[in-house]
Amino acid sequence: MPVVTVQLPVYNERYVAQRLIDSVCHLDYPTDRLFVQVLDDSTDDTKELLENIVAEYQAKGHWITYIHRTVRTGFKAGALQNGMATVEGEFIAIFDADFVPEPNWLKDTLSHYFIHPQAEQIGVVQTRWGHLNPEYSLLTKLQATCLDGHFIVEQRSRAVNQWLLNFNGTAGIWRKKAIEESGGWQGDTLAEDTDLSYRAQLKGWRIIFDSTIVAPAELPVAVAAFKVQQFRWAKGTIQCARKLLPQVWHHPYLTWLAKGQATIHLTGYMTQLCALIALLMSIPTMVLLPQDTHSLKESVIGFWGFLTPAAFGPSILYLAAQRELYPKSWWGRLDRVMLLSLFGTGLSLNNSRAVMEGLLNYGVNFRRTPKFNIQRHTDRWQDKHYKIPFDPMALGELALCLYGLVALFIAWRESFYTSLPYLVMYTLGYAYVGGLTLWQSWEQRRN
Repeated sequence: MPVVTVQLPVYNERYVAQRLIDSVCHLDYPTDRLFVQVLDDSTDDTKELLENIVAEYQAKGHWITYIHRTVRTGFKAGALQNGMATVEGEFIAIFDADFVPEPNWLKDTLSHYFIHPQAEQIGVVQTRWGHLNPEYSLLTKLQATCLDGHFIVEQRSRAVNQWLLNFNGTAGIWRKKAIEESGGWQGDTLAEDTDLSYRAQLKGWRIIFDSTIVAPAELPVAVAAFKVQQFRWAKGTIQCARKLLPQVWHHPYLTWLAKGQATIHLTGYMTQLCALIALLMSIPTMVLLPQDTHSLKESVIGFWGFLTPAAFGPSILYLAAQRELYPKSWWGRLDRVMLLSLFGTGLSLNNSRAVMEGLLNYGVNFRRTPKFNIQRHTDRWQDKHYKIPFDPMALGELALCLYGLVALFIAWRESFYTSLPYLVMYTLGYAYVGGLTLWQSWEQRRN
């Protein structure tokens, strides 16, 4: 069996650090062939905790080392690149702190793809994310449904059609040579995983996605933490679009279809900015539209009528994923698929701000998503050490909820009936996201 390095980038993860290292050190793989790097940038007591855990496993004969940085240059990308100097072996597996890989994960991934002569051009294998706490709350149910759709439909479709797809930052195995030949980990975007995987594919390396190999992870239980995660993904993806799309379109061997799909992939979050603008324009358009101009009125009605099915369209994607994963009970998950459309619209203000920062290339301000080791319904996060700052965007989301209510009243009065479903969806979406943010912030302060 080949020597494999497992990199564990960690930053202030006191609640899940032990769980992470325990699961990795219990992978079904020879101890003398498994080198574990704990890449710690922590500034709290996670540092002492990790040092003790690593020392305990070293005493048990495990090949594990602890590397701590005092300056977080490049954030996660910087930590991974710093660890490259001492990597052992040809393959590098990566797990974020919220993951708990099953014992057979490493053997399955290696044996299926890397251990044969035809695998020389495979640069990375990405496996599917599972969930440790999908039924904890409505918020985690919606997140799990969204991620299932991404992996089962989106990632698999890109892989099957040999389009450009992204490494998801964790639960995958890289070939060391692919990282080095592609320029290594770079910290100039917040989506270092998408950045490196695109650069690797443009260099000729293949990325494989396998939906049958699963690594479970903890879903964020606080909506403010989830919004931070979404903000980072949205901004980072747009930064990658600015950085990489010129190279994609000038690539001599990519098909026009592959280039177009890559453009849609990297600019996907732009749709939320467009939808937000459309919502903001709804009242001025309906109020200022001349009453005697029937053609303009019909155009506006047609415009809103087009937006409504476009907004609900992704539900088909998520429903298809649920049907495949839960063939006997997928009908019982129809409610969460429909609610996901509302949830997505409620995030559009948060993600639109991220898109604007990405377009303007405004800073690389990394904000972590705190994990609390929450798995059971009885587990609580509100009284944990890591406090999530109040998100002032919640006030903007509630203001947009009121704006939507006014737009609904005007649309009903002016007989713009085709716009009503769209406006209802956005009004309820902002009410849920903004209201839940305020409620959880109050709960946390009370504790």
